[in-house]
Amino acid sequence: MENPEEIKTQLKRLNSKAGQMKMDLHDLAEGLPADYDRLIDLATATHLIYQQIDQLKKQLAQNKIEN
Repeated sequence: MENPEEIKTQLKRLNSKAGQMKMDLHDLAEGLPADYDRLIDLATATHLIYQQIDQLKKQLAQNKIEN
């Protein structure tokens, strides 16, 4: 298990990336139907980032319980 500081650093990086991806997804949605072919890939990538964030938050919470 990673130490809490490493997890927090990863969370900061992923949250920043997730925010940008969310804005990109929003911009793409506003421009539909233009670039509709990018929608699935961008939505999937955004979903994966948020899934990673969720897993790291759970790991951090579990680490707090164990300590």
